Amino acid sequence: MVTAAGQKTAFLLLRISGLPVLIRELVQRRRVTILVYHKLSPEVAEGHFALLKEHYNIISLADYLDYRTNAHKQLPAKPLVVTLDDGHAGNYLLKPIFEKYKIPATIFLCSGLADTNRHFWFEAKMTNSVRQGLKRVRDEERLKLLAGMGFTETSEYPDRQALSASEIEEMRSVVDFQSHTVHHPLLPQCSDQRAFDEIAGSKIQLENKFGLRINALAYPNGDYSAREVAAAENSGYQCALTLDLGFNCRTTPAFQLKRICVSDDAGLDQLLVRASGLWDFLKNLVRRKSARPTALTGSVDAQYHRPDLTSIS
Repeated sequence: MVTAAGQKTAFLLLRISGLPVLIRELVQRRRVTILVYHKLSPEVAEGHFALLKEHYNIISLADYLDYRTNAHKQLPAKPLVVTLDDGHAGNYLLKPIFEKYKIPATIFLCSGLADTNRHFWFEAKMTNSVRQGLKRVRDEERLKLLAGMGFTETSEYPDRQALSASEIEEMRSVVDFQSHTVHHPLLPQCSDQRAFDEIAGSKIQLENKFGLRINALAYPNGDYSAREVAAAENSGYQCALTLDLGFNCRTTPAFQLKRICVSDDAGLDQLLVRASGLWDFLKNLVRRKSARPTALTGSVDAQYHRPDLTSIS
């Protein structure tokens, strides 16, 4: 197991190797990079956004979507989109940082948690191994196991974990809010009806309750199947974002847009290496050498997409 110090050294060596620069100049120059954060602190955001502005041209998700449908629209070199999943309450503290660095970020909200005192299921008290295990079981079983821990999706708690209505309204001048389903289930593990309700219901709720214009969906945990793609398209979304590794162009499938996950506490060396896609690409090569091939079974699982790290192009 690599220690934190060892990983820090690895990121430094990869950065000074020049490989991230080559990827930026040869690949990312004409591709759209989409990064995803979750609970980014203002202190880390300050350093990250300053550095990203030096090496990329930050654009909005709307700019990219317009580029996809308008043959005459051009994007700047090395365009990059900043997104945040879940809509954590702490995201509100990023507003002045977004304004300072002119970051047109997109935050994906869970409509069933926004402006409530409900909690994210993955924030319930449990070990990380249990949390990861819950992502691999059918939705009904996950909810049953969570109930045994004293957690339900609709329980109200003394404290708030998601953004409030007033915070969303105040941030609308600098943030584009979009959909992250209703309760953040693992969609391919849900029944057909539950998956559709989570996708379609979130769009309706966010538009009706907050007056937002919802045209983009981020699949929770990046997990999706052909069923979720069809449900998103049939629900009136313009696109959907995954955690498949890679960059985007005009013709990237609209409901399978690629994103690169950046750790909320990433150092600056780690940020540039991860943003280039290099870290996950190398990590996947190591995994593939040690992994044994397995066959997926089941009508949904056979088309189940987890982050695809086989290519960074």
